[in-house]
Amino acid sequence: MEKWVEVPKHVNTESIAQKHGISPIVAEILLNRDIEESEMDAFLSPGPKSFHDPFMLNGMERVVCLLKEKISASEKIRIIGDYDVDGICATYILFRGLSFFGADADYDIPHRIEDGYGINEKLIRAAKSSGRSVIITCDNGISAADEVDLAHELNMTVIVTDHHEPPYEEVDGVKNYKLPKADALTDPKIPDDEYPFKGICGAFLALKVIEAYAKRFKVPVSEEFRELILELTEFAALATVCDVMELRDENRTLVTMGMRYMERSRNLGLKALINETGLSGKKISPYHLGFVIGPCLNASGRLDTSLRALSLFVERNPQSAKEKAADLKALNESRKAMTLEWSEKAFKEVESCENPDRVLVLYLKGCHESLAGIIAGKVRERFVRPTFVLTDAENGLKGSGRSIEAYDMHAGLVKADPLLTKYGGHRLAAGVSLEPEKLEAFIKNLNENCNLTEEDFSETVYIDAVLEPENATMALAREIDRLSPYGVGNETPLFLAKDLTIVSGSRMGKNANVGKYKVVSQNGSVCEMIYFGDLDVFEDYVSKKYSKETGEKLHSGQNISVKLDLCFNLGINTYMGRDKVQLTIKHFR
Repeated sequence: MEKWVEVPKHVNTESIAQKHGISPIVAEILLNRDIEESEMDAFLSPGPKSFHDPFMLNGMERVVCLLKEKISASEKIRIIGDYDVDGICATYILFRGLSFFGADADYDIPHRIEDGYGINEKLIRAAKSSGRSVIITCDNGISAADEVDLAHELNMTVIVTDHHEPPYEEVDGVKNYKLPKADALTDPKIPDDEYPFKGICGAFLALKVIEAYAKRFKVPVSEEFRELILELTEFAALATVCDVMELRDENRTLVTMGMRYMERSRNLGLKALINETGLSGKKISPYHLGFVIGPCLNASGRLDTSLRALSLFVERNPQSAKEKAADLKALNESRKAMTLEWSEKAFKEVESCENPDRVLVLYLKGCHESLAGIIAGKVRERFVRPTFVLTDAENGLKGSGRSIEAYDMHAGLVKADPLLTKYGGHRLAAGVSLEPEKLEAFIKNLNENCNLTEEDFSETVYIDAVLEPENATMALAREIDRLSPYGVGNETPLFLAKDLTIVSGSRMGKNANVGKYKVVSQNGSVCEMIYFGDLDVFEDYVSKKYSKETGEKLHSGQNISVKLDLCFNLGINTYMGRDKVQLTIKHFR
């Protein structure tokens, strides 16, 4: 059951709105997102001034000076990234940037199944045998204390750039951090780091390394360098959305600029993938990054190797780029079919339990281990419970978890540490490995140590403001559009209208899976609303609230009278060059 929460109204919205040249409702939305009045102008007009100085990151000076020393000495550098979108993009950013500065650089990425996450002994020894004397990590390394020690034993230099939480042991409520003894290290989440915004991804951090190097050593701002930074900004923006970073502070500026650059991408491979996925000529949105382009890159790491995605981005032949983009898209189609099959099995397993655990742990024998995180996310979404999905791996059980807001998944794993062979992650997502015989104890440990209540398992719907449909004008829609791009930390504004009456509805779209409704407000004004959710669920709800006959008529085009409270988004639909206000139903009761 959903909990609808109307965010309390703020005081002085009228004066704030007048001061900043916005409507009171937009001022209200900004305040709801904890945007201080002093930050509003920058939020509404994002630009390069929003970016923080990369040298505010602890260790950045040491990182770029060591890179300069190694490049000047013609030492060979191996970049080691990760197999997800963030890791792929971070690797490409460092490779392109360091190569531009004259480095003899190459890259490697761990195989999801054969290697697991992050730098490891095999990758280190492979770099050494290839004549590489320097390793720089991106999107990993902060937990690699033993691996860094091994590299030092092999007389290698190690630079760590990461954005994840450093590992720690908690004793009497005090966290004792265990950082790798790298030759240089930067991570905004290191304790006492004074960087003003901690929520940057690995690729954005990689971009900051390139910018800091250029700034520190006064690289000429030529046209070629400007084009390089614009290209790398595209990749940092893509990674920021796909790694589910909050679209606040400098992240919002990065994504705004990166999406704009991507519409005329400077990278041949990325441009080919945009064309292959049908996005050419369209205005790129966070949805396109997170649910169209990103999954094609992730599919390479899930079903094969992420080096295929990197191969696309370094490609300089148009025909080869087109073929590689088509291969990634086909790989993703295969991944989607497999995900659907195994998600249905996971749903049935949870539904078969009379009293599901508060923290779900599902063992899916035979499932491709790379799909565990996606399936865990789908189970979490449907049942509103923190979920781990485990499957068989070479050395036991391995899987991924996705959490709800009320449960700190990483903290839960810290308490289960003695039962695990390996784990890592953060509050809302984690990876885990364990021996099969410890599965039951793991499930028991997670559930005995969590404080979740039934109330935590209800989705909370936060409503920005009450808005009657007749007041949802084009002028307001255009003003609200200035608040985009939307994503985690900057959700699409949600409005509430009470006692609306649906007088007719129909199905539309190629698959008849979109609802279109004629709606009458309390004062008699008429508007049109649409719904992209599950129409069968909507019909079932109306059947229970009114009658089976009414539910069956909801999308028949016939006259009905269904009075509901509706939550909706206000947007602009552009078709054939014409703009129209669009009200999209998100929740109903």
